[in-house]
Amino acid sequence: MKAIKFVFVALLMMVGATSFQAHAQFKIGPRVGLTVNDLHFNKDVVDSDNQTGWTAGLTTEFTIPVVGLGFDLSAMYVRRNAKFLMENNLEKNDRDYIEIPLNLKYKLSLPLISKVLVPYVAAGPSVSFLTSKRHVDEAYKNKSVDWAFNLGFGVQLLSHLDLNARYGFGMTKAMKAVGIQDGKADIDAKNRYWTISLAYLF
Repeated sequence: MKAIKFVFVALLMMVGATSFQAHAQFKIGPRVGLTVNDLHFNKDVVDSDNQTGWTAGLTTEFTIPVVGLGFDLSAMYVRRNAKFLMENNLEKNDRDYIEIPLNLKYKLSLPLISKVLVPYVAAGPSVSFLTSKRHVDEAYKNKSVDWAFNLGFGVQLLSHLDLNARYGFGMTKAMKAVGIQDGKADIDAKNRYWTISLAYLF
C-alpha cells in the first residue's frame, strides 16, 4: 500500500510540473548509467561479490532560483546483477526493476563558475518494482518491491549535463532463501548499490 501511495504522489508531481514553472525552474531529460550492486546478507554463511549492471530512463528536476533548493524525480529501468556463494554453490541472480527515486537536492552556488559548473548534494527514498521472475530456483526468491534510501552528490555542467553518483541503502529485504534445511531458511539479503549516471536536461 505504501508503494502505491508513493507512486501516486510521484505521478502527481510529474503531471503537475507545468504549474510550478512560474516559481521554479523545471527540466526534463533522459538519464543512463552503470550500477554496482552487492547483496548484503544477514548471515555470514553466504559470500557475495560486487556485480556491474546498468540503468536507463527519464528524469525531471525542479529548482527554486537563488535558493538552490529543489528535488529530482526519475523513472528508471535498472538491471541489478548479483553473484554469491551459498551452500558451496555459486549462484547468479540477475534482476530487473523499475525504480522511482525521489531526491531532495541542494545546489552550491560558487562565484565565477556557477554558469559553467554547479555542484550539488542529494538524498531521498526510492522504490523499485521487480519486473523479472520472483522464483529464481528452489533455493531462494526475489521480493517484488524493494525500498531504499539514497545519498549522493553530483555536478551540473553548462546547465544541461548532469553527472551524479549515489549510494543506495536497501531498507527492505530484496531476496529471501526458501526451502533450505538445517535451520538456514531465515537467510535474506538487502540491496546495497552504487549508481553512476549521466543525464541531459532540457
